[in-house]
Amino acid sequence: MEFIRIGEKLLNLTKIEETIRKILQLRQLGLSQQEVAAKLLLDRTFISRLETMGAVRRGGRMGLMAFPVANKEELVAMANRLGIEQQLILSDQERWQLVEGKSGLDFFNQVMELIEQFRRCELVLVFCSAKWKRLAEALLDCEMLVVEIGSTPILGDVYVNPKELEKMLEPFINV
Repeated sequence: MEFIRIGEKLLNLTKIEETIRKILQLRQLGLSQQEVAAKLLLDRTFISRLETMGAVRRGGRMGLMAFPVANKEELVAMANRLGIEQQLILSDQERWQLVEGKSGLDFFNQVMELIEQFRRCELVLVFCSAKWKRLAEALLDCEMLVVEIGSTPILGDVYVNPKELEKMLEPFINV
């Protein structure tokens, strides 16, 4: 058991964690918030707030960023099949083409448009280098799952296993 003191109160963290897990298990089994509240002698609004606090996706838009990848077509097909609305999936050659032949202002505007589109997503899955991971976390205001596929700078294309990607997304797809 783990305890913490808040003022005059001594709290049992283990009991709190066990109660939260029990609430979520009962909700997963199909009991309503009111039924769980009655069963555990809690307030229904507490259960509602708990679910709201932990909500990652409520059926909203999903995004996938992956670059530079060797199997773009395979990832695009999988993203389309899973209903991932916002996609930026680039090979190494394509990511360099984004920069080539553009003024700094044109490139900046294009990047800002992409950021705006991904910020509309509730969840974004990002496959990139460590440097881009930090940048994505700073710029995107949404829930993110980030997988580092190489150290910065990534030279050449990297294979991203679509089965692993689908397994990561499984909890979010079946909402």
